[in-house]
Amino acid sequence: MPPPDPAILIRPLCPDDLPDALAIQAASYPAFLREDRAAFLSRLEIDGSCCLAATREGALIAYMLAHGWPRAAPPAVGTILPRHAAMEVLFIHDLAVAPFGRGTGVGGLLVAASVTLAEKFGLHRAELIAVEGAADYWRRLGFTETPGSPALAAKVAGYGPTAKWMTREIG
Repeated sequence: MPPPDPAILIRPLCPDDLPDALAIQAASYPAFLREDRAAFLSRLEIDGSCCLAATREGALIAYMLAHGWPRAAPPAVGTILPRHAAMEVLFIHDLAVAPFGRGTGVGGLLVAASVTLAEKFGLHRAELIAVEGAADYWRRLGFTETPGSPALAAKVAGYGPTAKWMTREIG
């Protein structure tokens, strides 16, 4: 992985970023994995939000949707989240990088910054569903495939045939 580009700035993702974030999402995922504006916004507004933006020269080049959430209970794609939910783990819902931001190390920067925020909320474990063949990427960031209940496996399957449930201790 290349060293991070020093011109990249990491900051909280905000509602004004949504048009650009939705465009990055559309360029990154098939239609069945895309969230609408309302679902995105609910992730920014939930207690324990660790949603972040990465910019270079003022342009959004990547985003991360992550937040405190109940353990082993990933929400279905498109779910509008309640403002208050149990904060047992950091759930990494989405990490997407614009084509012009790839190869900059920005994904790792966003994950590290999100984990730092999660630690401030007292969270010690991160969970995610790796989609579209991304499990190897997440393994490089310390995540491992973790077995789960049949109910969890059914939820993961809703994210596509190659989806993998992965976890990592933090802190």
